[in-house]
Amino acid sequence: MGCVFCSEEGGDVLWQDDRLRVVLATAENDYPGFCRVVWNAHIAEFSDLGAADREHVMRSVYAVERALRRVMQPVKVNLASLGNQVPHVHWHVIPRFTNDAHFPLPVWAPRQRTVSEALLSQRRAQATLLRDAVRQEIEQALA
Repeated sequence: MGCVFCSEEGGDVLWQDDRLRVVLATAENDYPGFCRVVWNAHIAEFSDLGAADREHVMRSVYAVERALRRVMQPVKVNLASLGNQVPHVHWHVIPRFTNDAHFPLPVWAPRQRTVSEALLSQRRAQATLLRDAVRQEIEQALA
């Protein structure tokens, strides 16, 4: 069985270097702005990375969170690194709103409400600003 993050980008690439990529998870329709920080090489566990690589990942996660907060202005940002279904080092960076489909539960829990298409369209428009914001934040975080 192949690894989806080895065979696919995992979304719209917002930023990348030789070690990792930041993608906008376009398949997450209920969550405009949902990003992933994906390690390029197939490694299953974060603890298998060397110290410099772990720091690189976490600085990148930090930068993506800052970009999301600036652009999307969520009430909360969820960070998750699970890997149960895709055992490849990646972090989910998810903007959360009190009126999103699952709040206050995790995005993988049962749906709590329906969100209007108008609100989702507004958030998708905001998310188009993430490419520049992520680049700016990562350049600062990795400097």
